[in-house]
Amino acid sequence: MTTTSQHKIGTGFGATSTAAEVLAGIDLTGKLALVTGGYSGIGIETTRALVDAGARVIVPARRRATAEQALAGIDNVEIDELDLGDLDSVRAFAERFVAGGRRLDLVINNAGIMACPETRIGDGWEAQFATNHLGHFALVNRLWPAIAEGARVVALSSRGHFFSPVRWDDLQFERGYDKWQAYGQAKSANVLFAVKLDELGAAKNVHAFAVHPGGIWTPLQRHLSKDEMVQRGWIDEAGNQLVKFKTPEQGAATAVFAATSPQLDGMGGVYLEDCDVAESVPSDADPATTWGGVKAYALDPEQADRLWTLSAELTGVNAFA
Repeated sequence: MTTTSQHKIGTGFGATSTAAEVLAGIDLTGKLALVTGGYSGIGIETTRALVDAGARVIVPARRRATAEQALAGIDNVEIDELDLGDLDSVRAFAERFVAGGRRLDLVINNAGIMACPETRIGDGWEAQFATNHLGHFALVNRLWPAIAEGARVVALSSRGHFFSPVRWDDLQFERGYDKWQAYGQAKSANVLFAVKLDELGAAKNVHAFAVHPGGIWTPLQRHLSKDEMVQRGWIDEAGNQLVKFKTPEQGAATAVFAATSPQLDGMGGVYLEDCDVAESVPSDADPATTWGGVKAYALDPEQADRLWTLSAELTGVNAFA
């Protein structure tokens, strides 16, 4: 069961709020945060905002040299190696961290891939589900001994979850691949993960949130052709943007808000957008006409429980078993 109603709470922030603005007056001195993918796109703005508020931030990176170059000049950042698509890499990173004896106060599952060509990793798993969901599932479960009492875990989902619920009858797209359905399934899984983790984390007062950062022009679009972006109405034939995207600083705001805001104390298991709790919408709401909210299937506690059990079987790890 979710601990919070899926309704707006009137935070005073909105779509144009920046990560720095939602952190104004919040002192994270002495707090330790982990941000996957915290070296590009909205990830680096998340890292920067947390450091500016006083936190120390660990950025595990698949491309360590790239991360070191991107984060040069930002103090209080540690870089380590982690490939979310490789469960051996996830285990090795988590074991290194847990052995160090430190406690994590904030975990932001920011890294992800979107609409990539059909790719198989692990045991033949579809790459978007495996990287965006299973890798983070394994990471949080393996880090669980090091996650502090009262910590918050934030899973970056997306409005993309509108494109597909979890496809229980063909989870790995063995009957034909659709990159947007695969992305949608992975983003629905991110919400369901937060729903279940919030329930399981209650004994440690750990709360979990899923967030839609908003539409942002970042390296996440790297798998899309110009023609696809024209077709979606994002750009014109000359490459000019037609949609008003958020800046990376605005895109980082909702995750940072979820991770730190005292307005969310005692809450959890919900989906946020534009720095507020989102409204629930019917599972059959049309993506073409429904621009906000979270589909009911992504909040379903029975589906969350089923996904957790399946994910534990696939990854071989469950901190709560």
